[in-house]
Amino acid sequence: MYKKNPLPVRGIGHIAIRVASIETSRQFYEGVMGMQVVWQPDPETLYLTFGNDNLALHQYLPGETAPHGQSPALDHFGLMAETEADVDAAAGQLGEAGIPFIKPLRHHRDGSYSFYVADPDGNVIQVLYEPRCSGLYLKLGPSESTA
Repeated sequence: MYKKNPLPVRGIGHIAIRVASIETSRQFYEGVMGMQVVWQPDPETLYLTFGNDNLALHQYLPGETAPHGQSPALDHFGLMAETEADVDAAAGQLGEAGIPFIKPLRHHRDGSYSFYVADPDGNVIQVLYEPRCSGLYLKLGPSESTA
């Protein structure tokens, strides 16, 4: 039905999620996950990064339960690790920080290796090594992808 014709883009630029509290979410993503704040244009919006990505946090407005009258459809988002050992290290760090696992460490049938946690608003985060993508994605980091 659709003709395969890739867009002239490098990948996903950012993911935007709704949160109940910018400050609580900032403490989680900056303090626990180790992200850096890129920009906070107003008290209800915050952009964070690991260095080659962007996560946008948008605080729910008073009385708002779902963005723009829609039901939330995000299942989870993934954070790519370079190796299985990096996934293990991330699991150790989050475990030490008291973050409960939604799904424990495991190898998947496609050769990937991951675990799942949730942020303070219940947004599910997968930390994974994906053998077909991890190295490629990380090799095309900011300095090489902008050349």
